Amino acid sequence: MEIKQYYLSCLSHASYMVTDQATRSAVVIDPQRDVDEYLQDARAGGVEIKDIVLTHFHADFVSGHLELQKRTGAPISLGAKANPEYAFQARSEGDVLQYGDTRLQVLETPGHTPEAISLVVYEGATPKAVLTGDTLFAGDVGRPDLAVSQGVTVDELAGQLYDSLGKLTQLPDDTRVYPAHGPGSLCGSGDTTARYSSIGREKAENPMLQTADKATFVQAIQQDLPELPAYFPRDAAMNKANHADLAETIANASVPLAFDRVLEMQQAGAQVLDVRMPDDFAAGHLKDAQNVGLDGRFAQFAGSLLDPHQALVVIAPPGREEETIMRLGRVGFENVAGYLQGEVPAEHRVPQERLTANQLHEQSKWILDVRSDAEWKAAHIEGAHHIPLAELPARLQEVPREQEVTVHCASGYRSSMAASLLARQGYVGVTDLYGGIAAWQQAGLPTVTG
Repeated sequence: MEIKQYYLSCLSHASYMVTDQATRSAVVIDPQRDVDEYLQDARAGGVEIKDIVLTHFHADFVSGHLELQKRTGAPISLGAKANPEYAFQARSEGDVLQYGDTRLQVLETPGHTPEAISLVVYEGATPKAVLTGDTLFAGDVGRPDLAVSQGVTVDELAGQLYDSLGKLTQLPDDTRVYPAHGPGSLCGSGDTTARYSSIGREKAENPMLQTADKATFVQAIQQDLPELPAYFPRDAAMNKANHADLAETIANASVPLAFDRVLEMQQAGAQVLDVRMPDDFAAGHLKDAQNVGLDGRFAQFAGSLLDPHQALVVIAPPGREEETIMRLGRVGFENVAGYLQGEVPAEHRVPQERLTANQLHEQSKWILDVRSDAEWKAAHIEGAHHIPLAELPARLQEVPREQEVTVHCASGYRSSMAASLLARQGYVGVTDLYGGIAAWQQAGLPTVTG
């Protein structure tokens, strides 16, 4: 028996293929939307993918269960409480998927979502691992506030999660824990520390497993939940629906556009997304373009800052246009109308003004910190105003238009996105702190905590 983890660091997403070597049979759990890697590995190993399982309806990405079913014919399994638009096999407590000596047994583990399940992987009679979805992470647990629109309260989900975790911790201590997310995921309530763990380690070290009773747990898990990106509810809905095939989406969007056509589309209301990294964007970009650097947590921030219903034109480094379209498709953006062929002409480029830490310290600016709550509490510039980047589109009214605004984050990646968002919303004179708060601290300038 073999368990292979596939990890997308830009989304902190882990998926799995469990293979029984004797029967050359495999099951894929929580697949990403671009499914070629699973198919390539199956072909290379002479393995047939016989089942596809979603541990729950994911909110932070669009799953590839429909794409994988289309290419393999394998059935899709979900928890019995799921109610998708497509045909599926409802899996209840104790149900088994058997491949030779490899057995996956279902545990119903609601709490993160009502339909959530986990899969205990046995080789013979011995449990080797448990695929926990977003119920139990390494060092964290799933947040209980993503499915409240389904007629269940956060308190109810949190209570269910407490019971589900109690069920998982009954497994042997040496049972490997393979979650659906790793460090950086917003699907958890705190800080995920690794991509996998063990039941014994989580019982000893996971702070959410140390609470004295259910009431304490229900209260504790609702404290300091991270900001919720706007695209999460839409992706969860897409995972319940018969969404489009990603390959078709990419083909339809891969249209080269002349610069004049890009200008026409922008003037007609299309969003322009420039995916170059901040240094290149700051050197010169098309006016009112939104920057989200491709070499980072691109999909998460693009999903937070862009409108999925408004036409979108991509400006990407040469040869990375299709990658951009595919990564947008991972979070359900199917509104790409094409990409700029060539470069923005020099006469149409505008720079992003940047300040050094010392320059900012010497000037009177309205400072906007777009880092997370945890980063802000650890250290921030005195007098700065805090709006996490994912919340900025909904809180623009808090940013004054009559004052000069300087944006910063940790290093400059997120602040470039925030500055470009403000610019395309009509703010003028916006500056970006070069190097972020890291440069501020390296210059020996003061910060405060709390």
